[in-house]
Amino acid sequence: MNDDRPVLLETRGTCMHLTLNRPRALNALSHTMVRLLDEALARAEQDEAIESVLLSGAGDRGLCAGGDIRALHDDARASGRASLEFWRDEYRLNARIARFPKPYVALMDGIVMGGGVGVSAHAGIRVVTERSRVAMPETAIGFVPDVGGTRLLAAAPGELGTHLALTGRSVGAADAILCGLADHHVPARLLPALTEALGKPTGPAGLAGPTGATGPGASVADIVQGFATEPPAGELAAQRDWIDDCYAADTVEGIIRKLRASGVAAAQTVADELLTKSPLALKVTLAAVRRAARLDSLEAVLDQEFRVSSRAFEHPDFVEGVRARIIDKDNAPQWKPGSLAEVDDQEVARFFAPLGPGGQELALAPGPADTSARDGQDEQGGQGGQGGQGG
Repeated sequence: MNDDRPVLLETRGTCMHLTLNRPRALNALSHTMVRLLDEALARAEQDEAIESVLLSGAGDRGLCAGGDIRALHDDARASGRASLEFWRDEYRLNARIARFPKPYVALMDGIVMGGGVGVSAHAGIRVVTERSRVAMPETAIGFVPDVGGTRLLAAAPGELGTHLALTGRSVGAADAILCGLADHHVPARLLPALTEALGKPTGPAGLAGPTGATGPGASVADIVQGFATEPPAGELAAQRDWIDDCYAADTVEGIIRKLRASGVAAAQTVADELLTKSPLALKVTLAAVRRAARLDSLEAVLDQEFRVSSRAFEHPDFVEGVRARIIDKDNAPQWKPGSLAEVDDQEVARFFAPLGPGGQELALAPGPADTSARDGQDEQGGQGGQGGQGG
């Protein structure tokens, strides 16, 4: 009999195994799933018999394709508020995962996008396979990378994170590891054996045993390392020169000009690609990643992202982007505004402004989520004059 529970929970020895169980929807996250994951982690944290947590996705297509975009789209069209409450709980879950005191192993096999990154890339031990495709693709649907993704991308070497944030491109195992989105490559065929090994008693989580140890007393990290192999070659390392140079520009328009002037064919392709994205989402995304680099905690970044997501949810580009890319699939979104030159700097700054009284803020960080108003002006200054990720 098929089990239709959206999150499966099984305790194997000392390991709590959580499985996202919506394979026909690529395990897209619903609000119910977020709540179930949070409740399970709260129990695991307090249960002394549980030494580790393992997260995987049902089916063989991917861990998680992100949030339920159609549900978010329908809520936005109806001027609803359910999506904001979903994000509020989802971002709190992301923070819990990042601070989880026991080993949390995420199997990032197959497609891992948007919200799927949020439940995996903040884990203490992140495993990719030769089938992994990891992305924050939000700009294609008029949205902005969230679930802590702007912090992860801001921390990537050089300007690789800016490149991935603006283009929304997916990366394989080697590039995910290079960008700091994953730690180990394990061949997909070995995942069942790894899962079984993690269910056996382990040594102290902080005790480093011999590399590759998988027997009694080995730590969770040792066990995973014992299955790890070199990933297939990636692409980004060879592209660092032009990516770092072009994406160092202060504005989206400046980035595109440098891509055009680089003389690199791949950079020309990226420039064309960027011009198909929501102009407003591109500018807000660039500002979000740059601001995230200055914030001192994941919680502060999540507070910022909640403001941005709340504003993006209200903007017509989100509904239009989902319509064009996912529902009608005509790939012809009519963005408003339609060009980078038309994006007003004050509109970009508005995405980062406080949400107002009445408990509207996420308020995970102990202090305000703002970088200063001056920082916002410095970031956006000149964007309009120069012509310029799902959740």
